[in-house]
Amino acid sequence: MNVYDSIIQGLNEAIEYEKGNLQARTVKISIAPLPDINSNQIKDIRKSLDMTQAMFATVMGVSVKTVEAWESGVNTPSGVARRMLSLLQLDPQLPTKYNLISR
Repeated sequence: MNVYDSIIQGLNEAIEYEKGNLQARTVKISIAPLPDINSNQIKDIRKSLDMTQAMFATVMGVSVKTVEAWESGVNTPSGVARRMLSLLQLDPQLPTKYNLISR
């Protein structure tokens, strides 16, 4: 099927759906909630990666002061950082696998 035919088919399906003549496919997914990660866990994650605070900050895309604040318990990471920390906790090889670092 060429691009034109594919577009026409999609438009026709949209019209039929709007008329109630076509049932849409649905997919149900669930997303794991953001984990709570405490200061000791953050330090353990960093140490399991064998990184200094400066290296870890670069990988995380934050400042060294932010990593220091997380590890001392002054601040806690928010959304994206918590998700990234949980992924690093699950797979310490992640930075190497995705060429964030090279050894």
